[in-house]
Amino acid sequence: MTTFNSLGLSDPILKSLDTMGFEETTPIQEQTIPLGLAGKDVIGQAQTGTGKTAAFGIPMLEKIHKGTKSVQGLIVAPTRELAIQVAEEMNRLGKGKGVRALPIYGGSNMERQIRSLKTNQIVVATPGRLLDHIRRKTIKLSHVHTAVLDEADEMLNMGFIEDIRDILKALPEERQTLLFSATMPKAIRDIATTLMNSPEEVKVKAKEMTVENIEQFYVEIPEKHKFDTLTRLLDIHDPALAIVFGRTKRRVDEVADGLQARGFSAEGIHGDLTQGKRMSTLNKFKQGRIEILVATDVAARGLDISDVSHVYNFDIPQDPESYVHRIGRTGRAGRKGESISFVTPREKDQLNLIEKITKKKVNRLKVPSSEEAARGQQKVAVDKIVETIDSDDLKNYRQSANELLEQYDASDLVATALKLMTKERSEVPVRLSGVQPISVKNAQRDKKGGKKNYRGGGKRNFNSKNKSRNRNFSGKGNRGGSYQKRNSNSNSK
Repeated sequence: MTTFNSLGLSDPILKSLDTMGFEETTPIQEQTIPLGLAGKDVIGQAQTGTGKTAAFGIPMLEKIHKGTKSVQGLIVAPTRELAIQVAEEMNRLGKGKGVRALPIYGGSNMERQIRSLKTNQIVVATPGRLLDHIRRKTIKLSHVHTAVLDEADEMLNMGFIEDIRDILKALPEERQTLLFSATMPKAIRDIATTLMNSPEEVKVKAKEMTVENIEQFYVEIPEKHKFDTLTRLLDIHDPALAIVFGRTKRRVDEVADGLQARGFSAEGIHGDLTQGKRMSTLNKFKQGRIEILVATDVAARGLDISDVSHVYNFDIPQDPESYVHRIGRTGRAGRKGESISFVTPREKDQLNLIEKITKKKVNRLKVPSSEEAARGQQKVAVDKIVETIDSDDLKNYRQSANELLEQYDASDLVATALKLMTKERSEVPVRLSGVQPISVKNAQRDKKGGKKNYRGGGKRNFNSKNKSRNRNFSGKGNRGGSYQKRNSNSNSK
């Protein structure tokens, strides 16, 4: 896989990516970003969750002139939920450069949008509200150099295809256009033929990603309680070798330092370490001289260590492929393995997406208490005693044992042995720097009686039987509340 550092991106963009914890490209990013940076028109075919926003957002941001207040980048999305999500992602990507993206959609205050349009270089819009602004002349598109159509097939399904044509015709002819769609029906192909300039095609096949021999779990936990939960799980599981994945280099350093402070044998690896230091740490891990490896995705790429029993996703990854790569570090060479992902309440949609694409249920674990962690450590000591009784010749110890039994109660002696063998964790307080939660689109769709309700544009009624279309607008400038698609022979998606 390619790292973002190898793509020739500017320092401000790399800084934003580093803050977000993105080091390695997804396949759609690897193929699209170089084409986008070269000014090529692109048709991208990819599913949700493949990293499309960064794929089209990074080339757009690289060409934005911060000193120019006009709109320079336009992204068209089918729903208000997706528009908001894409704008949030663009704002995180553009933070290092000081570039802002404004979401505009129906149902929100028009006057406030008009004022905000004067200070934002990127607009993420639903088709209905964008056309309202175009017709009112409240948005100027003469400086737009990059236009993106996101989830074009969804916009086709919602009846926006003519709106899309009108929007593209309102843009400067000299522009770059990137179109992304999960499927490529004829109407979408026609747009590419008539309104794009010799587009390059990028296709990421939807792969069935499954992982055998691995039991998958998650704990739903607020960010501030993650570290204590990790140490309790490590005490309960007592892994032979474990890998803890963090999203950023700083996160890796802080988690590794915190684990060491609490008495765990742990070290971290990430891209900022020298090759020699990374290899030294990996060799110690392979030899069992350290039990816990804390790593970013890039640093752990290609690891093949058969004795890893547990993988902990301290931060949930940005896409399902990274998730499969991470948990695949355990369960190797025919062995069983376990993965445990830490999910904040705002990241449940990302977990649902992972389950959908991997076609594997991730079971919920109860957050362990400190008492359960202590009992887990005692169980480890008990298991070691039983294993020693079954396998070792104890005759050299029996005389001392009998002498002790003459002086002390047998249960007291066993309790003392357990205490000596049980690791008592230091309660050193550990504070970690926060990271942005990962989120995915959660469009609100209500499927009842063959009807689909979409939030994001205007109010439209469709009748597929006679292929007629009626448009109803309530109030000047209020185009954009709820779309309804009515179909007498309707089949819900």
